[in-house]
This record gives sequence, structure tokens and C-alpha cells, in this order.
Amino acid sequence: MDKSLKIYIAGHKGMVGSAVVRNLRANGYTNIVTHPRAVLDLIDQRSVKNFLKYENPDVVVDCAAKVGGIHSNNVYRADFIYNNLQIQNNLIHYSSLYSIKKLLFLGSVCIYPKFTDQPIREEYLLRSPLEPTNEPYAIAKIAGIKMCESYYKQYGNNFFSVMPANLYGPNDNFHPENSHVLPALIRRFHEAKEAKQSAVTVWGTGEAMREFMHVDDLADACVHVLENVSANQIYDQGISQLNIGTGEEISIKNLAHLIAKVVGYTGEIKFDLTKPDGTLRRVLDNERLHKLGWKHRISLEEGIKNTYNWYLENIDSLRSV
Repeated sequence: MDKSLKIYIAGHKGMVGSAVVRNLRANGYTNIVTHPRAVLDLIDQRSVKNFLKYENPDVVVDCAAKVGGIHSNNVYRADFIYNNLQIQNNLIHYSSLYSIKKLLFLGSVCIYPKFTDQPIREEYLLRSPLEPTNEPYAIAKIAGIKMCESYYKQYGNNFFSVMPANLYGPNDNFHPENSHVLPALIRRFHEAKEAKQSAVTVWGTGEAMREFMHVDDLADACVHVLENVSANQIYDQGISQLNIGTGEEISIKNLAHLIAKVVGYTGEIKFDLTKPDGTLRRVLDNERLHKLGWKHRISLEEGIKNTYNWYLENIDSLRSV
């Protein structure tokens, strides 16, 4: 891929978008376009239409989304489905209308059925019902995947989707109620250590298994895919999206103990059995990605240390959230 191509990163302030920007710059890409929400509202159709028409980037990477953990997905269901549908509909449709050369759409592992064979292969999409707590978000993301596929099949657009495992890293959301499990636990254990609390309570039984990927690994995979993959290589295999993960999994219980170790919290860890576990096991099959020449590099413990250090460096601003 030509290093001078104009690449627009939607959602560049978020955890994923900022990591993709860092990786592109580190790899010599010089024409990266970003706009804050105050300048470009991706939910507003007219704003997106005018931006893509007049800015005319060569590549669009859609990292923009409303995201959250089990609690926020379950409570703010209308917000999750509406905002995500609007963002992706605008970006995908007008990227087609104004002949964007390539579009990469980022989804989430939660698009896959609640009960399915493990590890999860790409072809398992839509085989059975979704996890109810995040169904609105997952449905929106599935619509984006199928939209990219449909625009390829009808118009020949080089649009396709990648599905990351559970992500964490710098610029993550550390809100005590609306964040994903890993950053939420980092904050909870840190604050418990500071307050000298004797115990920390974690939602669920702790038995659920999850795969976690550092966002810098995801960004590196996305750039690798942009440089080496075209839409036909995805769709000609009879699949609609490409998995991006580590293939390694850990129980929430063991994750909690690992985070406590990194943070330096030595109190008791309790589990609230009245709270939901979500899907009991979720790990991606990454065989296709490995065949394309990419594998992750950052171990979970190394990644948690990196993320905790970032949290400490930004703690003053995060405490206000």
C-alpha cells in the first residue's frame, strides 16, 4: 500500500482508532486524516456525506463506535443500536458513493452466537441466537459486516470487516460501571489498594473464559490486513469477516488474580454470584489470519502492565470520569 495514500481514521480519539493512528505513523504513512466529533459528527448523515465528498480519502478505517461492558450494553440498549447503525451506515454508504478505494470495518467478537463451537470460526456467524445482554450492539455490528459484503457484491467496493477479540490497552474506558471487565478491574484493584480495602468483589462466578488482545496488536493486524488483503480474499472463502485475536484464553477468576498481582493488591477477591457471567466461553479461531502472515506479539501480563502504567500516568483525568 502506497505510504502517501490519504487514510481517514474514524474514531481516532478512541482506544482502537488512536492505536491504528500510532501504528500507521510508525510504519511511515504520512497522509492520515482525523477529525474530532465537534468538527465531524459521524451520526449526522449530511456531515459524513460532505466530508467524504470534499476530503475524498483513499482509505477509510471505521474504528468509531459506541462501546461498553455488560452493564451499559444491557441498560442503554437503544443508544447502542441507534448510534452504531447510524455511524456505519453513513460511512459505508458514502464511501461507496464517492468511490473510496478501500474500507476496513471493525466489529467485535460479541457478534458471534452465545452458544457455538469453540474456538469460533468466521463461518459460525448467525448460526444461533446472540448473547441477550449485548444483542443490540451485536446486531448493529452484524449489519455493518453484511453492509460491507453487500456493497462488495453489488458494486464491487473493496470493503470488508475484521472481528477483534476482547480488547484492552491505552485510551481504554476505565469507568467503574460502563467499562469492559479488564479496565474496570484495573481501576477497582488500584482504588482498593489505595484505600486499603480488605476485599474486592468481581461480577459473576469467575468461571467464564475470555480471550484478550492488546490494542497495539490489533492495530498492527489492521495495518497488515490493509496492506495485504482485499475484499475478494475474504468473500471468496464464503465468509463475511476475518477474525483477529490471540487464540489464548483465561478465566475471569484468573484474570482478576493476574490484575491484582500487577496492581499490587493483596486483599481478598470475592465473586458476586447474583451477577451475570455473559457468554461462558469465547475464543476466536485465528487460522485464516495466521495464514495471511500475522500473529500477536504482546503477552497478556505484559499488556496489563503496559495498560496499568498508562492508567497511572492518566489517573487524574480518569478519576473525573
